[in-house]
Amino acid sequence: MNYRHAFHAGNHGDCLKHALLVWLLGAMQRKPGGVFVLDTHAGVGRYDLDSGPAARTGEATRGILRLLDNPPPALAGYVGLVHRLGPYPGSPWLLRALLREQDRMACCEFHPEDVVPLRRLFARGTQVAVHHRDGWEALAGLLPPKSGEKRALVLVDPPYEAEDEFSRVAAGLALAQRRMPGAVLAAWYPIKHRAPVRRFHAALRESGLRDVMAAEMFLRAPLDPARLNGSGLVVVNPPFGFEEAARPMLAALLDRLGDGEEGAGFDLVRIADE
Repeated sequence: MNYRHAFHAGNHGDCLKHALLVWLLGAMQRKPGGVFVLDTHAGVGRYDLDSGPAARTGEATRGILRLLDNPPPALAGYVGLVHRLGPYPGSPWLLRALLREQDRMACCEFHPEDVVPLRRLFARGTQVAVHHRDGWEALAGLLPPKSGEKRALVLVDPPYEAEDEFSRVAAGLALAQRRMPGAVLAAWYPIKHRAPVRRFHAALRESGLRDVMAAEMFLRAPLDPARLNGSGLVVVNPPFGFEEAARPMLAALLDRLGDGEEGAGFDLVRIADE
């Protein structure tokens, strides 16, 4: 499954990922110390939903376009950011909008066509560094940050083109935790059918990662390996209150984005204890 960001901008998986990311960074910013944000597979940063790849797939019609008018209270912060930032902001643009003066961010993009607009997006200012770099290598190369922040939020969101991508995510998260044990790590993943997800969760446990939760939403029973039936976000070292905040957000997403198909639902799964 090729999940290059531009083709799926604003879909239900994006909404889940971005709503939870906004909460995660906000929770970390309750403390005054600076936060280093690392986006390992950043894409171009923002997307035009009315033209190009996103318009061809039309996935936003069952995603962010259902949230823009009168958003549920649990999603109001995220949707408000989307309204303010437009055109549709990807994770780097959303996270950049939330940075305080003491925070820093690094965005990595390996695709040669995507790194150019990403660099253009962040050409002004000094808080964001853009790297034409393999995101997997960046987990070792950029953690801990040389800028000196003691806390970090890391987003891992690969395209899931390779057959071993789930294994690479598990290994990458384990590496990141070894490099910076206190970092909050988040990894998005597709849910097509259950077997790969079960193996992924098992790999996370076997990697030695501690304090791991997964927030999942599926629009239909995850039984068809040819369809994106749902998605999840694994969070390592979730900030205090994550489960209590994530549950109403997932419920609101399902209520607004679902069409009542059989097997639809959401779940919060404890994969590894502290």
